[in-house]
Amino acid sequence: MKQFISAVMVCLLFTACGGTQSAMKKVAKDIAMSGGLQPTFIRTSTFRLKGYYRFTNPNAPMTVYIEGDGLAYLRRNLPSANPTPKNPIGLHLAALDLGANVLYLARPCQYVNIRSERLCSTPYWTQKRFAKEVIIAVSEAIDKMVSKAGVGRIHMVGYSGGGAVAAIVAARRKDVVSLRSVAGYMDHVSLNKEVGVAPLKGSLDPMRYAPRLKSIPQIHYTGMQDKRIPKWVAQNFRRAVGNKRCTSVRQVNTTHAQGWEKVWKWAWSKLPKCL
Repeated sequence: MKQFISAVMVCLLFTACGGTQSAMKKVAKDIAMSGGLQPTFIRTSTFRLKGYYRFTNPNAPMTVYIEGDGLAYLRRNLPSANPTPKNPIGLHLAALDLGANVLYLARPCQYVNIRSERLCSTPYWTQKRFAKEVIIAVSEAIDKMVSKAGVGRIHMVGYSGGGAVAAIVAARRKDVVSLRSVAGYMDHVSLNKEVGVAPLKGSLDPMRYAPRLKSIPQIHYTGMQDKRIPKWVAQNFRRAVGNKRCTSVRQVNTTHAQGWEKVWKWAWSKLPKCL
């Protein structure tokens, strides 16, 4: 009996139980259905990414949503065995977007069978979450879906760690016409130093890519009650971009993970513009 209880506790602790993962996948499926988004898996040269999309007009731009870090840690020094998010904020935002062409991309190793993925190991949702191979996967997935939709312009949106990914991807592409981060982890180097967390070894730094985004209109949304990523992180990124005419920081009444759906009901259509 004790062995059975221990096995159940381990399963719950590491969120690796089939039932738990099935529940998380169902949550995502239901959210996507509410926004009329179809499921897909996209094979890239590094990772297979889970996506949801809705394409209706090749003459309109595509808005790409990048998910946050998900369940990266169970507590500060204990990584999760599976980064699939319990509450996929990025997917909630994508489902609220009423635009003609919407693409949502989960982060590497989310919503997939980790055992069958060659690179899916703990570093890719902890220290190497912004590694070069992660950025390559996201950009290749976008390429495939751009071809499928037949579009030529992209708006990038990223939630939390997805904001950092969105910025780096945007800096390496020629078809991005705007960038928005939502509670974005835009300066992980400075933030980790501030809170006494180990640096993300193996991850790219979005601050180094910021100057490449100088001519791209941007809005960086921060939460007034966000205790994980304070406003100064977005302000640091804005300064690194070096063009205040095209980059703004807007604070709204949210925490890090709560209140964004209410904000996005009106904010999804507020595209960034250069003054």
